[in-house]
Amino acid sequence: MNAVLEPTTVEDVIAAVHSTDRLLPIGARTKPRLCQAEATLLSTRKLTGVIEYQPSEYTITVRAGTPVAEVESALAQKGQYLPFDPPLAAAGATIGGTVAANLAGPGRFRYGGIRDFLIGIKLVDGRGRLLTGGGKVVKNAAGFDLPKLIVGSLGRLGILTELTFKVFPRPASVLTCRLIFDTHEAAMARLTELASSRGEPDALDYLPTEKSLYVRIGGPIESNASLAEEMGGDPIEADPFWPDLNHFTWAPPTQPLIKVPLTPRTYLALQSALDTSAGHTLHLTAGSATVYIATTDHPHLQSCLRDQNLRGLVLRGETESLWLGSQPDRAIDQALNQVFDPHQKFPDAT
Repeated sequence: MNAVLEPTTVEDVIAAVHSTDRLLPIGARTKPRLCQAEATLLSTRKLTGVIEYQPSEYTITVRAGTPVAEVESALAQKGQYLPFDPPLAAAGATIGGTVAANLAGPGRFRYGGIRDFLIGIKLVDGRGRLLTGGGKVVKNAAGFDLPKLIVGSLGRLGILTELTFKVFPRPASVLTCRLIFDTHEAAMARLTELASSRGEPDALDYLPTEKSLYVRIGGPIESNASLAEEMGGDPIEADPFWPDLNHFTWAPPTQPLIKVPLTPRTYLALQSALDTSAGHTLHLTAGSATVYIATTDHPHLQSCLRDQNLRGLVLRGETESLWLGSQPDRAIDQALNQVFDPHQKFPDAT
């Protein structure tokens, strides 16, 4: 069993980097496959709290181990929120782990993902240096855009200690509609139409087991109702629906869960290939930018992803590799590792 360090200060993190040969930062382990490596684990769970919140400037700065739910609660008191809908908040996911895994929810469709909201970071690199990127104001364009680089880095470039986000006002009201189709092709055609419609939905998610498209609209009550009628869907009670999707309750907890970026066209090809094998449950989210797959047959999924030139990140489950599918040229990764981690303190993300 891996040893676990629990630093309480940035100085503790720096000391850990200097004194430990191999180190992997972790948060609440809500994405357990990302926490598996031959290394000492460094938990950020005691690096918590809101450092600075400026509601009038729409920015918030927090420590990396702060639970997403705590950040959302602080923002809700001022009628604000993180529009990229960070998943697994109810399970205790930390804000640093969410950024490191680049895990956004349905709201990414309209408002953008984590890279669009993360404006400043502090992290400790493999040399034990405390690096700062970006800043605490939205209109900050100074220096290399380190915050965007670190999104999705899986803790392999450095240990996040502090993050600054821009935030948005929460919509006055939200309405969700369900549209049912006979075929996946018809659903994707309608999704593509809605994605560029004047209604500007907040979210477009597709559940292939139901052949149902779920459309979330945010704004004044009157306009929401009018847009829903125009779209032709049936309004549903959405309170449990979106939180359940964001907590992956649709995915059997004993099965590997894989995140795959794609497009509507590549989704249809993948869906067709997976339909030939039992044991796969899919959820297409963020206007078809990402499909999450729970599977009992990951070798078959591996083959399908390779055939479609797609790559999936395993969030949970026992698989030989952290990635399934195509393997890209890693020259850029290796070059970045030489800059941020020349002594190979952090495990390779394979």
